[in-house]
Amino acid sequence: QGQLVESGGGLVQAGGSLRLSCAASGSTFSINAIGWYRQAPGKQRELVAGISSGGDTTYSHSAKGRFTISRDNAKHTVYLQMNSLKLEDTAVYYCNAATKTPSGNYLPTGPWGQGTQVTVSS
Repeated sequence: QGQLVESGGGLVQAGGSLRLSCAASGSTFSINAIGWYRQAPGKQRELVAGISSGGDTTYSHSAKGRFTISRDNAKHTVYLQMNSLKLEDTAVYYCNAATKTPSGNYLPTGPWGQGTQVTVSS
């Protein structure tokens, strides 16, 4: 499936927006479900949003209505548009290839990359 590289993080004020990118190398990108995950200090990594190979999307409760996941298979890239950011969105964000379960969960299947830091300030 190739390597996935996250980018687009940064420091933003509460209420602001960021767009994260997950760029993949490898010809199998279009057949993979992709998940965006995050890990805040002292907390477990959690799924934020997932998108299937067909474009079906899933969001965590905290992301629903504020974040939008999308994919451009021609560019081998998955995006996470984050709006109305809150202090509690501060975390390192990771993308990963995933297996979508019948219950709609996205189980990560590949190695974790470096992630991209998102810091929301008041």
